[in-house]
Amino acid sequence: MPLIVTRPAAQAAEWLARLRDLGVHALALPLIDIAALDDTSSVQAAWADLPGCALAMFVSANAVQHYLAAAPAGSAWPAGVLAASTGPGTSAALLAGGVPGAAIVQPAAEAASFDSEALWQQLKGLPWAGRGVQVVRGEGGRDWLADQLRAQGAALRFVTAYRRLPPRLGADGASVLKQALTAPERHVWHFSSSEAIGHLLDLGRALQPVAAWGSALALATHPRIVQAALDAGLGQVHRVGPAPADVASWLREHAPAACATWPPGGS
Repeated sequence: MPLIVTRPAAQAAEWLARLRDLGVHALALPLIDIAALDDTSSVQAAWADLPGCALAMFVSANAVQHYLAAAPAGSAWPAGVLAASTGPGTSAALLAGGVPGAAIVQPAAEAASFDSEALWQQLKGLPWAGRGVQVVRGEGGRDWLADQLRAQGAALRFVTAYRRLPPRLGADGASVLKQALTAPERHVWHFSSSEAIGHLLDLGRALQPVAAWGSALALATHPRIVQAALDAGLGQVHRVGPAPADVASWLREHAPAACATWPPGGS
């Protein structure tokens, strides 16, 4: 009973490695493709303005990686500029890219979820009137946190750092999808994006016009994603924490057939 991880390919590979260390039988089916911009001049211009900003808010690890990749040669993170992150994966990408830990603002470790709402709890007490804020994201995206900052008087600039595209399945991905459509009750889906669910439905209709989603089980990292999966017709959808260990813990308790070995090593 494999767990199907639907994150973009780079993050899916990291998750598979961590899940397998935790004894979970996991497969990758990336349902969002991430691509670089053809022209990064707007990101380079954002870098030129960054020292005058109070904050750069990153929506994902992908936003971090593509923004930092466009930095002028020899650039360092400007002193006094905060880097906001919605969760541990994004924070890890900031640290790996050379952003000082003291500059990173993220949800509290005990937060019920890692998302814009939890991040706002860390930011809302700071003075924002007249201060520059860059919101770094892919094309499109949710604007809730930007709306909060704007309401506090911040001067916002949206920076598109990468493109989010429908997935292009290779042979391995097509095989995973076909297996899951053939026996939905024998697979567990893991969703970290509502957009991924929409892409899954589109791919599923192309392969099997009448899919038995009602017998499928899914895990999701946020109430919005839970609702999107239920609206898509998946029969059981449960909210879990945002880390691989949270997923492994839920599976050991509720779907032990997804755990290949526990503890790792098979004893």
